[in-house]
Amino acid sequence: MKLTIIETGLPPAPLRDRFDDYPAMFRQMMSAVGDYTFETIPLVKGASLPDPSGLDAVMMTGSPAGVYDDEPWIAPLQDFIRGAAAADVPQVGICFGHQILAEALGGKVVKSEKGWGVGRHTYEVLACPDFVTDGCPPVISAAVSHQDQVVLRPPGAEVIAASEFTPYAGLYYPEAPAFSFQCHPEFDDTFSSALYDLRRDRLGEAMTGQAISSLKQTGDHARLARWIGAFLTAHSRGR
Repeated sequence: MKLTIIETGLPPAPLRDRFDDYPAMFRQMMSAVGDYTFETIPLVKGASLPDPSGLDAVMMTGSPAGVYDDEPWIAPLQDFIRGAAAADVPQVGICFGHQILAEALGGKVVKSEKGWGVGRHTYEVLACPDFVTDGCPPVISAAVSHQDQVVLRPPGAEVIAASEFTPYAGLYYPEAPAFSFQCHPEFDDTFSSALYDLRRDRLGEAMTGQAISSLKQTGDHARLARWIGAFLTAHSRGR
């Protein structure tokens, strides 16, 4: 299966010489759970979107942009998402990808009045999708970095994971098909820690310290990668 990665954002400039870009993080995450080939569409750098009907599967990265921003590529990406859904192409969204999937498919995303979500967040698993064959734990934990949130569940979307801070942390769209998470299973702890430290002036000392310290808690990044792989297998267009 070829995974088409839609690059919607870049790591902050001070971190780019120390860490991979987001598509490379996705490649590493997915190569650990399946035999995939990859292509990247650097949308944020001006690349054009392909015809979704000819794709095997799509993954969308995080971004500093908001779905409500006046970026020239955001409306075309929403059209692309709807086209992929109409063509039965499985789609995976992470952070901004999670948000723009929801917005394109009938939900609503806003800059949350709750403020920054950073550190290792823990979510209650509300539903275990049929494609998860090794069972679901009662909670999952993963690194996050976001201000925006889905505040209106799109029609047909099932809530997979939730917390008081993020009620729509994981969504599964059986009919689209699509699968998305607000958290970042592709981030390793070294990158997450560097990201929080870089944003210390915005987050404040207390929040930055708490975020970095929370990374000592075991995360479920590998589990979420397996879930994504199982979703892609279950909804493969060649099934």
